[in-house]
Amino acid sequence: MINKTVRDMAEAMQGIADGATVLVGGFGSVGQPDALIDGLIEQGAKDLTVVANNAGNGRVGLARLMELGRVRRIICSFPRSAGSVVFEELYKAGKIELEIVPQGTLAERMRAAGAGVPAFYTPTGYGTLLAEGKPTAEFNGKPCVLEHALPGDVALVQAHKADRWGNLTYRRSGRNFNPVMAMAAAITIAQVDMVEPLGTLDPEEVVTPGIFVDRVLLHPVA
Repeated sequence: MINKTVRDMAEAMQGIADGATVLVGGFGSVGQPDALIDGLIEQGAKDLTVVANNAGNGRVGLARLMELGRVRRIICSFPRSAGSVVFEELYKAGKIELEIVPQGTLAERMRAAGAGVPAFYTPTGYGTLLAEGKPTAEFNGKPCVLEHALPGDVALVQAHKADRWGNLTYRRSGRNFNPVMAMAAAITIAQVDMVEPLGTLDPEEVVTPGIFVDRVLLHPVA
């Protein structure tokens, strides 16, 4: 019997290794798997590469993970935003590496990883510092830059509902980066508000099929 629900956070975090590339869902705080980030802090993996939309806020969640010295490198679109104090402190001190990726390119690099596409050309970033050192080509008269797929060892995502097979639905803007990250990782761990009986999720509302999900942790929002 397929049952991807886990008993507790320790089981959800099992096997995340030092040096892993961790994809963290959310757009700012919306759709961000805060409980799983706290679980990763407790689990202890270090020397991580984190892929996220931004570099955290305040001194909790993703920012706390960085403040504890557990993140070696961050790949994101918006490293500086309101409240990104921890990242700025670490970056100025030379204690964290940064790769800035345009938001659409970031999403497409992970979507490509999930689809088995090794690389693609895009006009975004051509002629800027972000394209330095990357191959370029011209298509229909438009210059483009080559971007590589961005797979993860682990994806931490938040969803609204799941079933025991790992099928996921999302609530409004909480969808954001979560579906493409779920596809792009070797292990996908989903924090969900509800686990519904098998067969009760509307197939038209299932965005992430269970084939992409390995572990489901019930953690309803307070």
